[in-house]
Amino acid sequence: MKKFYMFLVVLLSISLLAACGDESGGDDDTLTIGISLPSATHGWMGALIDNAENKAQEIEESEGVEYVMTNADDPNQQANDVDDLITQGVDAIVMLPIESAALSPVGQKVKDEGIPLVIVDRELENDAASVVVKGDNEGIGVNAGKYFIEKLNGEGKVVEITGPPSSVTEQRGAGFEEAMANEDGIEVIASQSGDFSTETSLSVMQNILQAHEEIDAVFTQDDGMALGVVQAINEADRDDIQFVTGAGGAKEVFESIQDGGLISATFLYSPTMVEDGVDIAAQLAQGEEPEETMVIKEATEITDENVDEFYDPDSKF
Repeated sequence: MKKFYMFLVVLLSISLLAACGDESGGDDDTLTIGISLPSATHGWMGALIDNAENKAQEIEESEGVEYVMTNADDPNQQANDVDDLITQGVDAIVMLPIESAALSPVGQKVKDEGIPLVIVDRELENDAASVVVKGDNEGIGVNAGKYFIEKLNGEGKVVEITGPPSSVTEQRGAGFEEAMANEDGIEVIASQSGDFSTETSLSVMQNILQAHEEIDAVFTQDDGMALGVVQAINEADRDDIQFVTGAGGAKEVFESIQDGGLISATFLYSPTMVEDGVDIAAQLAQGEEPEETMVIKEATEITDENVDEFYDPDSKF
């Protein structure tokens, strides 16, 4: 009888070990994507974060690919977040770098670990990314330049409000300059940075208005800056400026276009681009090869003719 009990104990122990082994194997079979983004609760980045999480939840429910979301206030924190994702053994990572240069080393670390990396919006300074998903920054500038030529009939004094030094700013500015290179009648009389900030652009535009008595139109590289520019123009009671353009696709700018306000056009740089990034990361985690390594979202021109197609009253951005 004692031998029989010993046999049962051994049999039970083997069963428990087997069960634990099965459970561990189940965890190993679960695929997970890591998502590393800046912190934000509103604006373009806030909307992008919402879009990323909504898409990740949708994929988790439909395909069983789980996700871990991290948000950082600065590049050092983001680099630590990505290190943690590597340690957790995620199967793919989506990252929107707070700063390209600062996050390039940790992007290389992801690549060295053999983890697929999808970069959204701002590119790294190396080739660590498996796939890059971004808006067409140069296309924003080119399309804006063409719009200015048409609206001004090739003649006018133009102000340019740029972003801070970055690839985004350089590409948008280069596209605008390229489009108007042969238009001798259009003169850019001032070009200053608004730091992609409504408040900074308001202050910068106030100074420009004091320095220039005649301005025909203002090209801004960002919708938030366009709103600051318009506030400055309205406060100065200037009626010489025919129109202002933005870039992004903000709800408030869409409403200005709908109402016939001073902002007459913007060019899409939608925060929904991150949905493509999350979707691609899920495919890579499942062992699929990417269809393309560079996904560029079109810089669609939005005016009163098509704004209703893109306007979402519930949008966070």
